[in-house]
Amino acid sequence: MTTLIKNADLLTRRQLLKFLGIGTGAIMTQGLLGGCAVDPVTGQQQLMLMTPAEEIAVDKQQSPYQFSSDYGPVRDMWLNAYLNQIGSEMATRSHRPDMPFSFRAVNATYINAYAFPGGSIATTRGILLELDNEAELAALLGHEIGHVNARHTAERATKGTIANVLIASAAVAASSSGYGDYSGLVQDLGGLGAGALLAHYSRDNEREADALGMEYMTKTGYTPQGMVGLMEVLLDNGNKNPSAIELMFATHPMDKERHQTALTNAHGKYKNKLSSPDHRQRFMDNTYGLRKIKGAIYALQNGETAMAKKQYLQAEEQFGKALQIAKNDYTALVMMAKCKMAQDKNSEAERYALKATQVYPEEAQGHVVTGLTGIINSKFELAYQQFTEYDRLLPGNPEIPFYQGLSMEGMQRNKEAARYYYQYLQQVQQGDQAQYAYNKLKSWGYLK
Repeated sequence: MTTLIKNADLLTRRQLLKFLGIGTGAIMTQGLLGGCAVDPVTGQQQLMLMTPAEEIAVDKQQSPYQFSSDYGPVRDMWLNAYLNQIGSEMATRSHRPDMPFSFRAVNATYINAYAFPGGSIATTRGILLELDNEAELAALLGHEIGHVNARHTAERATKGTIANVLIASAAVAASSSGYGDYSGLVQDLGGLGAGALLAHYSRDNEREADALGMEYMTKTGYTPQGMVGLMEVLLDNGNKNPSAIELMFATHPMDKERHQTALTNAHGKYKNKLSSPDHRQRFMDNTYGLRKIKGAIYALQNGETAMAKKQYLQAEEQFGKALQIAKNDYTALVMMAKCKMAQDKNSEAERYALKATQVYPEEAQGHVVTGLTGIINSKFELAYQQFTEYDRLLPGNPEIPFYQGLSMEGMQRNKEAARYYYQYLQQVQQGDQAQYAYNKLKSWGYLK
């Protein structure tokens, strides 16, 4: 590393790796004026801070960050089209058919599904592997549609319990807030990390979303047994794979009561629908490509668990196993790059990160990881290119100008560096990086 990097108090490896688990943003305040609205599900008046237009705006602003945190949408266009078809068919039969619903799978391997308030819904590869048929998938998507339709995010915002969901921008990289040198970094800028933009629902919210999900799926022609099966999947994984399902349970509280309620409703209210199909073969056909690499997905789950425990050699072994099964898997490449960085194997980290950007150039996370390896390896031109590409793909992260400035400074292009540092200070005024940028501008004569 150059003298610039070595001597800067700010620029320790730990602090440079901040990007791997943290972003920043300003609390959204404009437009959040209290008012009454009619609940589209119950028809009753209730206090809401967010209008439907604001729900859609927040969704458009935040969901791209979460999708990138989860390594982007899968590149299997057939799988995404399949999910979108199933979800859209239920959405048209729901309480808010006019919402701009969209559905996709994301590359993350932990077990989860989530919805943003404007109708952007995602399932992870991890949970898709646990499902057995299309009816269980319909139950999962129907549940998330239920959260959107019941306006649970807006309701929780009204109660002031999900302030983090109103953060304007979020983590660059993946669900890695507990990784090795990254541990504690999520506290640096307001506690953002894996899942920071996801709503944390109450048990009552979950009950309502379950009921709505069963209503929508049976209206669309699925057996209600799909919801029962989904509850069993969640309970089983809570016992056998707790680390992979931890975030889902944190955002979607789970208990045996939900399973029992699904059983009761399936054999009571919806008993005349029990003979409806579950379309298992159709599900198997459309998820074949994913199931073909399930060994890689499970290895990645194991690797993430090892990383959280700072067991880097075990994590590296698991990521290597995943890459043997799926050599061009983007998630595996990025995870391996992070693992190498945590071990100070920075040249190897750069190689994996660069390959990730070649495999999936339109996904932002790989570029920022590559940019960090460029900073660490004193390849400042590479770093600048990668941070700039990240900003093009996922604009709005206020941390990016600092790293662009740092890259320019490393190339001894202080005039351009000063411009980026000034831009950074327009958005961020506190913290070590802000102090570093201010001191540089002052020492260069741009500030008095």
